[in-house]
Amino acid sequence: TLRTTFQCPADWATDVPIALYLPIGEAGDFSHPDALVHIDGKPYAACDRHHQEFLLPGQYLDGETHLLALHGWTGLGGEFRTLPGKLFMRECMVVQIDQPTRDFLATARVALGIVEELDDNEPAKGHLLNALDAAFKVLDTRAPLGDAFYASVPQAHATLHEGIEQAGAPLDVDIVATGHAHIDVAWHWTLGQTRRKSGRTFHTVMRLMEQFPDYHFTQSQPQLYDYLQQDYPELLDAIKARVREGRWEPIGGMWVEADCNLSGPESLARQFLLGRTYFREHFGPDVESPVLWLPDVFGYAWNLPQLIKEAGLDYFFTIKISWNQYNRLPYDSFWWQGLDGTKVLTHFSTTQGNYVLPGTGNRPSTYNAEATPKEVMATWRNLQQKEVEQEMLMAYGFGDGGGGPTREMLENIREMGAFPATPRVRQASVREFFENLEAASGDLLPTWNGELYFELHRGTYTSQSRNKRGNRKSEFLLHDAEFVATLAARLDSAYVYPQAQLNKAWELVCLNQFHDIIPGSSIASVYTESLEQYA
Repeated sequence: TLRTTFQCPADWATDVPIALYLPIGEAGDFSHPDALVHIDGKPYAACDRHHQEFLLPGQYLDGETHLLALHGWTGLGGEFRTLPGKLFMRECMVVQIDQPTRDFLATARVALGIVEELDDNEPAKGHLLNALDAAFKVLDTRAPLGDAFYASVPQAHATLHEGIEQAGAPLDVDIVATGHAHIDVAWHWTLGQTRRKSGRTFHTVMRLMEQFPDYHFTQSQPQLYDYLQQDYPELLDAIKARVREGRWEPIGGMWVEADCNLSGPESLARQFLLGRTYFREHFGPDVESPVLWLPDVFGYAWNLPQLIKEAGLDYFFTIKISWNQYNRLPYDSFWWQGLDGTKVLTHFSTTQGNYVLPGTGNRPSTYNAEATPKEVMATWRNLQQKEVEQEMLMAYGFGDGGGGPTREMLENIREMGAFPATPRVRQASVREFFENLEAASGDLLPTWNGELYFELHRGTYTSQSRNKRGNRKSEFLLHDAEFVATLAARLDSAYVYPQAQLNKAWELVCLNQFHDIIPGSSIASVYTESLEQYA
């Protein structure tokens, strides 16, 4: 925990944005280190290496001294044990933001990013370069930068917009962008860190939603919401308000994003029962998105379409099959047919990330898009069925270790709403995307009849065998306990069936079927904790 104080100068004008700038260090991959920011003893926001600034509301702009405390985690461990010097936080500040300058930079950043993606024979490229050149000629960049520079920004921005308008129309295709923060319930960290990660990430989302009215966010896994209910009840209430507004989408269907190969069939059914029941009880009967959301799970059993439909869901989403070692599935959108003939509409996002699979040269799809021009263009170029599909889905925001979307990502999406020679980008729900896909292309899409086998991570079938044994024994014991309890209730009218206790036991078993716990891909301390829970 880090503690200090801050004070906003009493003579600062409050009609411009004022923010706390907390440039925390770096710890390897993901958004680490990350910390929950408390002001005067109350959690308000979060910071990590991708989110280093948040706006201050009026009550903290009073010229008084306020207490600031950061409670977080370095993220060091596993393969990230030693990163000398990178963890040091740089100088922290209370800052004023010149919004016209920030808006100009966002437009210029996107324009240059699109230019870098366009072929020299694309007419829009020259127009965009001319627009950038003209705009920067208007800027007063004489040293030292000061009032003259800021005074020149509005005209430079107007000049840039005029040039962009001359560059032509956007492509006649659309990308639905939904904010997301994939949070691995355990992986390079234990469950205790996941509880805190949820609080940090979702505080960040709430603060950015105050700045960007169009910001739409999608979040899976009832287990994470249950952690909030226990640890941050006020935050959960605020999330419920955003859900009612239609800006926050509870999604996923299952209790956690569970492995679909190793657990027993009753466990798969219980994942749906627990997950859907929680969402219905806490958000209402018609709020949860009808999508099985499993972007990172290591393969999908052939009976899943039947379970999806019987659970009252209609659609399925993943990107993980794009990580295949040898074969790319020939479709990005299709009807997945299960063992019993049930079909569900399925979509694999085509947004390519920056990661290249070792030994393959393959740059797979991502659920952690950064909403850059490069990724937006790649989403369209990577689509295999351009003849029948003109709308794609992009899940953007830092994930795995949480964090979620950044201000820059939201600015990029705003700028690319109708940008020349670029797919149109808009923020919307995953539900809306799938409903549009079914209405526009459903009759034209092919059928895949078979398992969705994942050609990688094969060690997940055998590693951490004690953990897998604990899962199976627990499944057997829960079956027996429920059978005997049911029999007792039939034979003795005074016997009270222990439904709450059994549900809690199932929640614990389903939690440990998360796709980085039961497959054996987490750090050792995760399995020490898991075996204790099974015991």
